Amino acid sequence: MPLTMYEVSIPQLERSLRNLSAILDKSVAHASQRKIDPQVLLGMRLYPDMFPLVRQVQTATDFAKAIASRLAGRDPPKWDDTEKTFDELKVRIDKALTILAAAKPEDFEGSETREITLSPGGRTVKLTGNDYLLRFALPNFYFHVTTAYDILRHAGVELGKVDFIGTLSS
Repeated sequence: MPLTMYEVSIPQLERSLRNLSAILDKSVAHASQRKIDPQVLLGMRLYPDMFPLVRQVQTATDFAKAIASRLAGRDPPKWDDTEKTFDELKVRIDKALTILAAAKPEDFEGSETREITLSPGGRTVKLTGNDYLLRFALPNFYFHVTTAYDILRHAGVELGKVDFIGTLSS
């Protein structure tokens, strides 16, 4: 039996968001142990023209909820980007995980050919669900999760590959 759009997306998004939440926990502990103001970490960027950590997490959760919603034929919920603390970011991740947990495999039936219309950068693009997921949404999701990891690793938070990927049992 071939992989379904649900199997390719929802379990992977859930796993990555749980791992990201654990990475944020390690970052809080790192800041506390080294007497670093958490706002310093939250505002860090890899490069001046890139989003800070807060926005990386917000954008990753935006992609997660958008994937679950759009592939099921619904508009993604709109959230204000007001998070300013690690705790608030963790609540946002939990909200995204709740949306993912509510997604059912049957919601994704036929989604590979469903037309999805986006407006990145002000231009309208129409994609099949398959192209949306594999060529746009998942790469963007992983870019922002990876960048959040990289910012924190660069800041000295003791993270390794297993923190990003998880274990085979997680």
